[in-house]
Amino acid sequence: MVITIIYEEFLFFHELSRDWIDRKVVYSTLLLYRRQLVLRYLSISSSVLTSKKVIKMSRPLHRGVPAIRVTSSSNGLLDSQVKEQTEKEELDRNQSSHRFPFWSLFSDNSPLTKYDATDNGFASDPFIVGTPRSRHRLTILLLKSSLVVIVILALTGSFWWTLSISTSSRGHIFHSSRRLQEQLVSDLWDIGELSFGTSRMKEIEFCPGELENYIPCFNVSENLDSGFSDGNEYDRVCRQRSRQNCLVLPPMNYKIPLRWPTGRDIIWVANVKITGQEVFTSGSLTKRMMMLEEEQISFRSASLMFDGVEDYSHQIAEMIGLRNESNFIQAGIRTILDIGCGYGSFGAHLFSEQILTICIANYESSGSQVQLTLERGLPAMIGSFSSKQLPHPSLSFDLLHCARCGIDWDKNDGSFLIEVDRVLRPGGYFVWTSPLINVQSSLRNKEKQKRWNFVRDFAENLCWELMSQQDETVVWKKTSKKTCYNSRISGSGPSICSKVQDVEFPYYRPLQNCIGGMHSRRWVPIEERATWPSRSNLNPSELALYGLHLDELNEDTANYRIIVRNYWSLLSPLIFSDHPKRPGDEDPSPPYNMLRNVLDMNARYGGLNAALLEARKSVWVMNVVPTTGPKYLPLILDRGYFGVLHDWCEAFPTYPRTYDMVHAEGLLSLESSQHWRCTMLDIFTEIDRMLRPEGWIIIRDAALLIDSARVLTRRLKWEARVIEIESNNDERLLICQKPFFKRQPS
Repeated sequence: MVITIIYEEFLFFHELSRDWIDRKVVYSTLLLYRRQLVLRYLSISSSVLTSKKVIKMSRPLHRGVPAIRVTSSSNGLLDSQVKEQTEKEELDRNQSSHRFPFWSLFSDNSPLTKYDATDNGFASDPFIVGTPRSRHRLTILLLKSSLVVIVILALTGSFWWTLSISTSSRGHIFHSSRRLQEQLVSDLWDIGELSFGTSRMKEIEFCPGELENYIPCFNVSENLDSGFSDGNEYDRVCRQRSRQNCLVLPPMNYKIPLRWPTGRDIIWVANVKITGQEVFTSGSLTKRMMMLEEEQISFRSASLMFDGVEDYSHQIAEMIGLRNESNFIQAGIRTILDIGCGYGSFGAHLFSEQILTICIANYESSGSQVQLTLERGLPAMIGSFSSKQLPHPSLSFDLLHCARCGIDWDKNDGSFLIEVDRVLRPGGYFVWTSPLINVQSSLRNKEKQKRWNFVRDFAENLCWELMSQQDETVVWKKTSKKTCYNSRISGSGPSICSKVQDVEFPYYRPLQNCIGGMHSRRWVPIEERATWPSRSNLNPSELALYGLHLDELNEDTANYRIIVRNYWSLLSPLIFSDHPKRPGDEDPSPPYNMLRNVLDMNARYGGLNAALLEARKSVWVMNVVPTTGPKYLPLILDRGYFGVLHDWCEAFPTYPRTYDMVHAEGLLSLESSQHWRCTMLDIFTEIDRMLRPEGWIIIRDAALLIDSARVLTRRLKWEARVIEIESNNDERLLICQKPFFKRQPS
């Protein structure tokens, strides 16, 4: 087999050197051949390792018969046992010599020399009998030699091919050829490592204890050293070496979160990084709605010091002109961006009203709003208004909420308010609660009055209507008409962005000083949109904005309807066999309450989200649209779901252990089409960081990529299963579970 591969390698590059005219075909052929070579050699290596295990199993024991306690009546039994053992060893030796006839010819470690005699009195031939260890060693030596020959032939053939092309073509493809040579050598080197055995496939080590809440791209000390200040040190900065190649372990006394809805109101103290002092001194209104007990933090909807979150929500509804918060849906409000959300109590209350509230807050090393909100099973992610735009398209949310969120809206020439206006839909609402708004206190403090006047006047220049002001809360409504901006007094407010500036899909771009979203075809007031849940089914005219037909969306929904049913059929017996009921849980009725949140790494149209809601699963989905894929994120947001733009070669802005399940369909193929800007291992270690212990990973992709992914799961210590897909022979399903590794006391 090895000699055949060497000969085929030579013929391949020889033919390739003659047929160099079509450069694209040659380059694609080289890429395909490189992948095929890796898999063929992997199969050879694994067969050798399997043979090694068989040899060890069939090797006769030379340690004699183990000691047995003998009585006077058991001598006959002992003799028969010794005889049977001797016959069995002889039979094993004969079977071993017939099982590996090729290797037995190349033994260099025989215990007999040419002067030794056999039982028949004849000298033994050293080339006939050999130990399995020597045969395996010689086989490994042969594999090493063949690797050297393959590398030499590959590089020589590729170099000869490069020299043989014409002068006009050479410069055009030199870069691709050189990169291909480097990749080929790298892959062959990896194959060589595999040929030494599974001992070289080292499992990834665990991170040190101080990295239990580690988030790449958020390093305050490095940012300070780089000159960041004025709050910018908390910004997201992804450096080349910001990623750690290790597995993040949970804290010492980490416990599996309680199932929903119990886990919404009670979390384990050990699961998050927070001190008792931070609990009692939290400044946000919604932060104070919590109590610290021995091992738990409980969240309540009422407080002795403030009105409860229910009364607060009711007040906002009345200020908008509604009877109560249950009428938010009828007013066109479905998605809310809660800035500096405290610990998510506002969104937790509205969730029962089918309002989807996502929390964003700055990175915090301790007492994190985002970490505690996610631990409660509520939507949240790290986001900052300090210097960059949010990774959301323009016109994304129906309401933005800030209750003592810590942002000085009067700073930075009003650019923070401009960013609010960009992500707010026409006719949407901005709700701000702050002591700065209190009229009585502002009259006594000239500085506060000056700051409040700036925000009020700037909001008016953004064409926001001041709807109501009560105590410390104010509600503005964004205009639904573009003509308002042209009717402003010249020079009285920020200008409208040009088409070049008005990027609909910003990815952490610097904040703009102009009004965005004006050139978007999605400028539709929330009053004119279908209310939830009808909003999830976009009409043909809305789909036409994205170049889609209604049949395509219906087909995608039907496919995911079947997929979700199959996923739940696969996961239900596995989850309930492992954890039928945890202490403190309510009795779950299968298949509900198994998962609380799902991270969809390649969401496309949001089909998984739609199918889960249609199946009445008590789960919310973080829909992620890769920066390298089709830009359907606005479609997902227009359907009433939440989503974000992200580059999966960078760390996702969340804390470790925050998702119950990670789903990726076609993501590996997408990254492969981009020539793997980062490795598959980089993506998988990031998945492991985000996933909770005992969490699930479901990857659906091409069979070739699933085979490669299956090998990596061993290094990550995941429990993995590959499942065939009956309707598609070209794809496979990889289902993995992350084990619960407990940190040992140091």
